[in-house]
Amino acid sequence: MSTSEDTPRETGHAGLTDRRAGGEGDARSGDGAPDARGSQGAARADEAERGPGAGSGGPAGKAAELMAAVRAVESGERSAAEFYAAPEPPRAPRPAPAAPARPGPARSGPEAGAGEPVAVPPEVPQVLASGGAPESLAPAVAHALGPGAAKELREDPWRLLAVAGVRPEQADAFATALGAESSPGEPRRAQALAQWLLERAARSGHTVLGAGALARGLAQYGVPQPEEAVREAVDTGALLVFEGEPEDAEAPVPLFVGLERWALAEESLADGLHRLLSTFAAPGEEETRRWATAGGAAPSPSAAELVRAVAGSGLVVHTGGEAARGEPAAVVAAARAVGLRACAAVHTVQGRQRTAALIPAAPRASSSDASADPGAPGGTEPPDPSGGQGAGAAHPGPGVRTADEPGRQAAEEPGGEAAVTVAGLLSGREGPGRQEDGTLALDVLAVLDAPLLDVETAAALVEALPDGARLVLSGDPALLGSAGPGEVLGDVLAAQVCPRVVSRTPDPGPLGELVSEVGVGELTQVEAPGREVVIVPVREAAEAVHRTVQLVADSVPRALGIEAADTQVITPGHGGGAGTRALNAALKERLNAGPGRFGGFDPGDRVVYSVAPGRVVLGAVAGADERGLRVAGADGSAWTVARDRVGVTLRHGWAITAHQAAGLRWPAAVVVLPGDAVEALDRPWVYTAFGRAERHLSVVHGVDSALPRAVAERPGAQRTTRLRTLLRPRPGAEDQRAETAGASSSGSSSPSSSP
Repeated sequence: MSTSEDTPRETGHAGLTDRRAGGEGDARSGDGAPDARGSQGAARADEAERGPGAGSGGPAGKAAELMAAVRAVESGERSAAEFYAAPEPPRAPRPAPAAPARPGPARSGPEAGAGEPVAVPPEVPQVLASGGAPESLAPAVAHALGPGAAKELREDPWRLLAVAGVRPEQADAFATALGAESSPGEPRRAQALAQWLLERAARSGHTVLGAGALARGLAQYGVPQPEEAVREAVDTGALLVFEGEPEDAEAPVPLFVGLERWALAEESLADGLHRLLSTFAAPGEEETRRWATAGGAAPSPSAAELVRAVAGSGLVVHTGGEAARGEPAAVVAAARAVGLRACAAVHTVQGRQRTAALIPAAPRASSSDASADPGAPGGTEPPDPSGGQGAGAAHPGPGVRTADEPGRQAAEEPGGEAAVTVAGLLSGREGPGRQEDGTLALDVLAVLDAPLLDVETAAALVEALPDGARLVLSGDPALLGSAGPGEVLGDVLAAQVCPRVVSRTPDPGPLGELVSEVGVGELTQVEAPGREVVIVPVREAAEAVHRTVQLVADSVPRALGIEAADTQVITPGHGGGAGTRALNAALKERLNAGPGRFGGFDPGDRVVYSVAPGRVVLGAVAGADERGLRVAGADGSAWTVARDRVGVTLRHGWAITAHQAAGLRWPAAVVVLPGDAVEALDRPWVYTAFGRAERHLSVVHGVDSALPRAVAERPGAQRTTRLRTLLRPRPGAEDQRAETAGASSSGSSSPSSSP
């Protein structure tokens, strides 16, 4: 490949270790919670960006800082008041060249009310003004605290910390302005800080923190006697305390503290997994024969092994790379051939489409092989895949308009009725629907990309499965973890409570070889005769931005025939000289230049819509009207984002982070590694980012030797969770599982309150 200025440079041997010096850009890699699940290095860079003097100044300065922080975290380029200074001009929307046609949203669709205007009680702006906070913060406050926000803030001003982007020093200034006691040890302050620290930890994947770690966090914010403050928060019920597993018999029992929300979710998930294991009944002779026949027709030895494991257990873990996705799909096909109700659940619409293509339209068991009851396990006729509601793309919820066409198309695809999104399955918009007892009408559920399961979603899935059902958790442990707290796949693996099948199917080609090597901690040279991997060395952030735009707009389309709409840019963080904001500004100027007339956006802009922290949907701006900004989802759905939510829920989406890209793939990916993002890099990040490319990967390389060090020496931050402890056998576990199973059969199960 040519090494000219406007053409990607051929790697030959695509070695990533012999590179020029890294960039000299701004040392910031993120804003708020950069690339939010992840790297402790990114968090440190974020703290450095704010600086030790953040929050100083009078009330006016506090208000300005508070608004700036909220905008940074929630991605607002402008205030809501600036939205729609004029109506949409009467011109046809320009084409959307960058709207991704193939990839789907990172979740199944916007959730109920996510794009709706927030009802703000008139008292909320008043109390904010009294505390020196900007009144434009009112929608975020009302969203976080509900209709009683004003009263809650007057009684406890530190509740302002529940609003995304607000920092402790800003809440302190707000409380002082409202006349609250300004002592660092004020109990309300200490309790709010403890909850804020746990919420922040959850954004990095932790469900609990060690009691000592939480106390040290409180001490950093000036709380005197922080250990006592933790005990008081536990005594008041604001926090829960749990015993962990000592490292050895003589070591003291470690104590962990957490919030009730995630504690109950982990306990519910553990109880549900134990229930599936204890209520599973080994198949009879005839069903065993049918499973054996179906396993014999599996497309690979690994798929056949997985089919056999699922035939004999209520819970199975399957691990493998991208090429191994066909193995859980083979399980679904085998189960349906046996006569069982089965489907595969994935996290994205694109993933649903890819999985559906892997599931053959298997013939149902004949009437001689199964029960005549179509609704029972082994019935001759599958239940209505729409559950009476119509299968399809997840509906965004009240006030968010969507098209039903993608769902109809999915149901018509081969295997389409057997592939659903996780959110669609739980909501009933996709899949088999619910039985009279409220459980899913399923006998076998295979969850793909299981590392993306947060503990709450996993608990909801397991709770929805009937007794005796089979669950397959399938995924690649080397990927980045879930956006929310928990490490479900890793914890189930560590607990060793069920069979594990490791795929022997390698990912093909130079890209597969490169990603596989990264997964084991090596960064080696790979032959790339078809320019599958290209390295573009850069020295500074500005050069990285320039070369990225050049690759997306010119070089990759011309050299490889992959259009800009099928190329995704991935970078470690939102801030810095080559973060998502800088890259998106440059890509918009080149691919869809416009004045940003509608809240900073123009028709045709590629966008990322934030459903919840760490949960996004990809799409493109279709237009605007008096209700708000119209967005066309990459899956063909459509919805409207209310004008006062645009600034806090939409980003431009030509460039995204690896966490936002997880679960999706594109024909081409351009991974940007600017010099100011070194601390954000670790092995899971590199593995995930490189693995998003199907045909071509360009690496805009400005970190020199930091990249191989990150792959070899930084295996990723460990999440602090309780699930593996809850899953391991413990005294009385058999009796507890039997009791749980009995309660479940009577429809009245509940999670335990202690580990």
